[in-house]
Amino acid sequence: MPDPSTLEAAVAGLPPLREVIAEHGLAARRSLGQHFLLDMNVTRRIAALAGDLSQANVVEIGPGPGGLTRALIAGGANRVFAIERDRRCVAALAPLRDLAGDRLHVIEADALDVDLPTTIPAPRIVVSNLPYNIATPLLIGWLRAAEAYQGLTLMFQREVADRLTAEPGTKTYGRLSVMAQWRCRVERRLTLPARAFTPPPKVDSAVVGLTPRAPGPITNWSDMESVVATAFGQRRKMLRQSLGRYADLNDALASVGLSPTQRAETVTVAQFAALADRLGRRAV
Repeated sequence: MPDPSTLEAAVAGLPPLREVIAEHGLAARRSLGQHFLLDMNVTRRIAALAGDLSQANVVEIGPGPGGLTRALIAGGANRVFAIERDRRCVAALAPLRDLAGDRLHVIEADALDVDLPTTIPAPRIVVSNLPYNIATPLLIGWLRAAEAYQGLTLMFQREVADRLTAEPGTKTYGRLSVMAQWRCRVERRLTLPARAFTPPPKVDSAVVGLTPRAPGPITNWSDMESVVATAFGQRRKMLRQSLGRYADLNDALASVGLSPTQRAETVTVAQFAALADRLGRRAV
């Protein structure tokens, strides 16, 4: 394994990312949700936001030409597992892989098809500038098994970050807010303007940190997902209407301190969890 004291200098000596893009014809593809981060000051900052990676197996989705990958390797990550479906990018990562040796594993695959807990050894930390077109499906899959990760540091479109960090009673508070905050402690860590990316997307982006919580004693994912999705499926309606298909609804609402006339956007994460315990699959 390369000596960490010399690897950082070796990574710094690699060709600039713009040269890598030109050499490998890495014009970003909209179909893959590609927007590359080329400023190494930014990628180093994102890697640092993920915390101590020296004992972790770090997962990166969609490394592209390798800007964040370089920062993770140079920043002391134990091992990086870069999952990339674009063969052009896989080829572009070869010089970095040669330098890093066993510290970098490039997996050519669609991230949506990869079961990380069975593919990557623990302890796992995900650090990624996520492809925009699959960011939310990926996150939902990871939340289902949040206990399998030490943490996730993820780049999203700003509007998705707003939903993840939204508080009850706000317009952006919804299903994604509840499910993410139920399984993790969620915090916005960095906001980046569109011009930081190549090519620039139409919106700004934000890095969100998610630290998994211990699973609750009763609530399971299916019950929680069902109740939350049903409540927000008709978010402007009162709970007595949106959740009307559940038996003994009024008693369940009263037991967790909710009124039938409240709306989903006013229900806290803890109240949703308690409600899911009471209602479960008791739809009529």
